[in-house]
Amino acid sequence: QVHVVESGGGLVQPGGSLRLSCAVSGSFYTINGMGWYRQAPGQEREFVAMISRALSAWYADSVKGRFTISRDNAENTVYLQMNEMEPDDTATYYCHAAVEVLALSPIPHWGQGTQVTVSS
Repeated sequence: QVHVVESGGGLVQPGGSLRLSCAVSGSFYTINGMGWYRQAPGQEREFVAMISRALSAWYADSVKGRFTISRDNAENTVYLQMNEMEPDDTATYYCHAAVEVLALSPIPHWGQGTQVTVSS
C-alpha cells in the first residue's frame, strides 16, 4: 500500500505565499517523478509543476517565476512554494507521485487534495 498525503493549504491574500507539502509512505521501491496538479471550480484538472528524482523541474506557464517545486528524496517528500499568489490560483491542489513497487513499472499515485483559496 502506498499513501500520498498533502498538507499546507489554506486561505491567503493576493500577493501572499503558501508552502504545500506532500509525503509518500508505505511499501515501495522508489519514487520517480513527483508533481502537483490543481482543479479550480468549474474547470478541468491542470498541470502545475513536476520534478524528477534528479531534481529537474518543469512548470506550467501560468505559475512560472512564482512557484518553486522541490523534493527531499531521503524523506520521500515534495514541496511547492507558492509566491505572489493570485485569485486564479484558487483550486484544490493534488500531489502526484510515480511510484515503483517491487519490480513493476512506475504507477501513478494521487493524494486526497488540499484546498488553496486566494482572496482578500
